[in-house]
Amino acid sequence: MASSMPSKKQKKNKKHDKYSLSDLKTVGHQLLSSRAHVNNLPLLLSFITPSTRPKYALESLLSLQSFFIPLLPQLPSSTVSSSFTSDSQGDPEFIYRTWVRSKFDDFVQSLLDIVICSQSDDSLREVVLDTLMEFVKVGNGGKFHSAIYYRLLHNIVHSSLEIDDILLELLASKYFKYIDIRYFTYISFEKLSQSIGANDISDDRRERLDTTGVNHPESSLDLSVHKLSHLLSRIPPLEGSDDKAEYDMWNHAGIFTEKENDKGHTGKQRKGESTNIKVLSPANIAKKMKLKFTKAWISFLRLTLPVDVYKEVLVNLHQVVIPYLSNPLMLCDFLTQSYDIGGVVSVMALSSLFVLMTQHSLEYPNFYEKLYALLEPSIFMAKHRAKFFQLLDSCLKSPLLPAYLAAAFCKKLSRISLAVPPSGALVIIALIHNLLRRHPSINCLVHQEDGNETTKDTTGAESGADDDSTEASSPSREMLSVKPSIDPFDDKQTDPLKTNAMRSSLWEVDTLRHHYCPPVSRFVLSLENDLTVRAKTTEVSVKDFSSGSYATIFGDEIRRRVKQVPLAFYTATPTMLFPESDFLGWSFKMKDKDSTTVLDNTSKENDHISAKRSRVEETS
Repeated sequence: MASSMPSKKQKKNKKHDKYSLSDLKTVGHQLLSSRAHVNNLPLLLSFITPSTRPKYALESLLSLQSFFIPLLPQLPSSTVSSSFTSDSQGDPEFIYRTWVRSKFDDFVQSLLDIVICSQSDDSLREVVLDTLMEFVKVGNGGKFHSAIYYRLLHNIVHSSLEIDDILLELLASKYFKYIDIRYFTYISFEKLSQSIGANDISDDRRERLDTTGVNHPESSLDLSVHKLSHLLSRIPPLEGSDDKAEYDMWNHAGIFTEKENDKGHTGKQRKGESTNIKVLSPANIAKKMKLKFTKAWISFLRLTLPVDVYKEVLVNLHQVVIPYLSNPLMLCDFLTQSYDIGGVVSVMALSSLFVLMTQHSLEYPNFYEKLYALLEPSIFMAKHRAKFFQLLDSCLKSPLLPAYLAAAFCKKLSRISLAVPPSGALVIIALIHNLLRRHPSINCLVHQEDGNETTKDTTGAESGADDDSTEASSPSREMLSVKPSIDPFDDKQTDPLKTNAMRSSLWEVDTLRHHYCPPVSRFVLSLENDLTVRAKTTEVSVKDFSSGSYATIFGDEIRRRVKQVPLAFYTATPTMLFPESDFLGWSFKMKDKDSTTVLDNTSKENDHISAKRSRVEETS
């Protein structure tokens, strides 16, 4: 019985079927021609729905837009129209404007429903977006209507639209070029981030109480964060703050203007003085923009970011965010927490943290300990390894680094060179080359044999002593030479001070002279030069090797011109595949019985073949 009853949507569709496009045009003309046809307004509003055919919705939209635009400066605000006073209840003009205001609010809500509906026609959604932005431009008495714009962004962020939806592209490409829209976008994003953060906290509490283990709001919150990140990344940075800078504005009587009277001073308007609209100076505009930009990004970074958004933000933070913040040190907590995570996340956070330390005087006591912990073989296969190696070289450039720290990095890199691809070995050789050249105090690592240098120094210091003292010092020399062939370097130690790197040597680099990859074995010869003579040597550019791979090495070898081509030849014909000297204790000779059998079989086969051949010749 209930299923046979027509729904409201079906009734509305039957009502819409009574009107053709020409009828809608007539209804719209009547509404625009006289106030006597104001009752046509609810009829036209009923066609502004996502389910309405695009042509009908577009025709109604154009008529309603033409009706509301001239009336907007005269309409009361939504808060005033919601509360009638005793004096205003008898004023028919106020009642009429209040009613029109309520219909305008319904119209805006209907437009928002269409614009966030992915099933609606794309061309219709573009017209709806333009209409909403036109209301944003003039809807607040000729000033920027921030409330409508916030509702638009709120509906987009909290909707089910995907990141690649055409609406986000239209909003970014058509309107983010205006400086005032960017300004109110930052304000709206700060509020949206705070609301999403509050919802995230409430969802966490709900998840603790949820015994089913199903958490549907998490995916919707992640989608909202993705859209916030996407729109934030599409906002172009501030071009400049000098006096010659020019900014396009969507509303020329908006936040970046002030009133100026005829006498040239600003402030309260005096009697008999006319006022002009004066745009703020570019420096003041840039100052305001930086404050809102900073608040929007700080609020966004306080959210629980999905992993892909988190990594994308870390990669671009030092280029698209830090240069435009009012106080970049506000990011120190976010970056230090990211740097302490370890792994790839720490590598991504290193760029921004390095900018704060070198350009904004950030002090991070455990920076080099964390950097030392990042040196693992897996880092040489990471996606962002090129930037990491360049930053690592820059971080180790200071001549004020203590010797033990430079030695620890040098030794750790040489140990890793035994387990990385050839492209990683090339980077390591370049880094070690630069470390040895910058820090002469660690050149003892180049050749240090089982404490012999220490023994030699001890002997030299005690050369003037008598025989008794020499005999007394011999046990100490024996202790220094205990366990010769054991490297005192502890590669498992996380503290560079406790690695005993200064007592070790770079024997791993010597093994690279016999590396199977020719570029590695050739490049390691650069370390044979006396790097302490800085006038005769130059630093190696790590950037040239940081993005290397098997493909780049192979390409370089193919393009390399070789003067002498190595040839494989023998002075005598070999009688066996492997010489006996290579396999001591093994014999590749056949037994006499087996060899005799093989020879007999071979002679029989040869006789059989020759007999066949003779029969063929006789037949021919």
